[in-house]
Amino acid sequence: MVYCQPNDNIRPIIYFRIMSFISYIQLSAIKSLSQLYGQAFSENDFQLNETKPEFEGDYTIVLFVLVKALKKSPEVLGKELGEQILKDHPDFFSGYNVIKGFLNLTIDDQQLTSLLEENYTDENFGKKEPNHQKVMVEYSSPNTNKPLHLGHLRNNFLGWSVAEILKANGNEVIKTSIVNDRGIHICKSMIAWEMFAHGETPDLTNEKGDHFVGDYYVKFNDEYKKEVEELISEGKTKEVAEKEAPVMKKTQQMLLDWEQAKPEVRELWKLMNGWVYKGFDETYKRIGSDFDKTFYESNTYLLGKDFVKEGLEKNILFKKEDGSVWIDLSDKNLDEKLVLRSDGTSVYITQDIGLAQQKFEEYHLDKSIYVIGDEQLHHMKVLKEIIRKLGMPFADKIFHLSYGMVELTTGKMKSREGTVVDADDLIDEMVATAEKHTEELGKVNDFSKEELEELYEILGLGAMKFYLLRVDPKKRMIFNPEESIDFHGFTGPFVQYTYARIQSILRKIGSDEPVLNIDGIPAGKLLPLERQLIIMLEKYGNIILDAGEEMNPSIIANYVFNLAKLYNSFYAEHSVANAESSEKKKLRIAISVMTSGVIKSGLQLLGIKVPERM
Repeated sequence: MVYCQPNDNIRPIIYFRIMSFISYIQLSAIKSLSQLYGQAFSENDFQLNETKPEFEGDYTIVLFVLVKALKKSPEVLGKELGEQILKDHPDFFSGYNVIKGFLNLTIDDQQLTSLLEENYTDENFGKKEPNHQKVMVEYSSPNTNKPLHLGHLRNNFLGWSVAEILKANGNEVIKTSIVNDRGIHICKSMIAWEMFAHGETPDLTNEKGDHFVGDYYVKFNDEYKKEVEELISEGKTKEVAEKEAPVMKKTQQMLLDWEQAKPEVRELWKLMNGWVYKGFDETYKRIGSDFDKTFYESNTYLLGKDFVKEGLEKNILFKKEDGSVWIDLSDKNLDEKLVLRSDGTSVYITQDIGLAQQKFEEYHLDKSIYVIGDEQLHHMKVLKEIIRKLGMPFADKIFHLSYGMVELTTGKMKSREGTVVDADDLIDEMVATAEKHTEELGKVNDFSKEELEELYEILGLGAMKFYLLRVDPKKRMIFNPEESIDFHGFTGPFVQYTYARIQSILRKIGSDEPVLNIDGIPAGKLLPLERQLIIMLEKYGNIILDAGEEMNPSIIANYVFNLAKLYNSFYAEHSVANAESSEKKKLRIAISVMTSGVIKSGLQLLGIKVPERM
């Protein structure tokens, strides 16, 4: 947002291009206060809010702090400031009123219609110019021993949306993922496949590769449980049984063979990972998730060892008697942290240090955002502190975008027991639910089969994305598929339906006149709902800005929902096609075009498509 001092020599309409209404009003109030009372003021000296619906006005200056500082009654201060603001900016404000400690200001109708006329067809309205900041957003980060699940969906939707919102704020954004493609969990699926598959492949079973491999991860766990129970029945303790179970020993040996690059193990690993990647790609394509760069743990797990050596030389790290290397973070209330095992192998934090260094060296980032669940809060704090203690210059450029766990109404999910809800199955359920609800409305009888299939996909995915993104990322949540697709609730389909409804209105009007070539919107008295809609549309730029600063797509979701709700109230009261005059018709067409454009833009930032009809 570009700030500048309001100047009487420049028409207020110019400020639509360089600052928001709220910024202009703040600076206008500061200027008028300084002229009145001969001292400096700032935006921190008063509050500026939207005027409550029960009062006349558009924006309200809260006077209480100023009353105390200037030792004037609220009524006197409000009247003096209101008169001065109108005197200083007669083209922008049309009136004011004072109620107790609140100064309510009304924006001139001409300013609102001019804003509408200048912006109603602008597809980039609200978005910012490039700011030359480079930001990396890392999200998804799946394991290659199982398919994506509901938790991954929240992660993908959140990471992708934040990346798009940051782009809309002028940043250059690099979307990345780190694939956890090595380790004991991968070997468990590999061992189970060797034991039970008898040569079966995803092609032979006609199954998605990630689901196919995930089934063997579950089979491993079933076999492991059975062997542990047998050893316990033979008199061994549970702890001993878990260590001596034959299937676990085979898995541990396979991991050693992988690390020693044993050819047959590496070939099987590549084959099974290939199946999983193909499955992931199908899901990513369906949900609209994409990446500019994918990192693989198999390529990064050795990174960071050089920093361990450097840390030991600088006495930042220390060795224990068994040869393991640690760092003491007790001064940050984080205790001691292992960074290298006694056998010289890396732990996750070690490779994370190395990968962070690689990211900043390769891309010269201004910020690196990790979209990771809140269970990794401690790990991310430790990562930043180690990087800071090692003297790396990018410690303060690392940001953990933490989000809460998402559960279904049926409770928690467990991968090893096969109770996780696969992303693909959930998407199919959402599309089926969208089909059921749409058919109940009975408005798509003239759609072809292909058009219906596309509509159900748009509505099903839109419902799921909106429901998962409408909640502040920091909060844990329960996902209710049936509730998420209610066409009358706080849902994606409600917003999508409003967009489609506007398109239907515009198509009908457009049959006898071009709706996108309005030759000037005449100035005239705006009705309350017309004013409210234009003022709400004007706020879109600030909404994008706030969502970017907070990395919180729920700000966008709440805004587009409220905009859709307000438009429906407007349309229930006022006709567009049969407006009371040609001037009102032009005005309402422009309001409709701009509302649909902002809804479409806002939903796009959430990764949600809009149907042209439904």
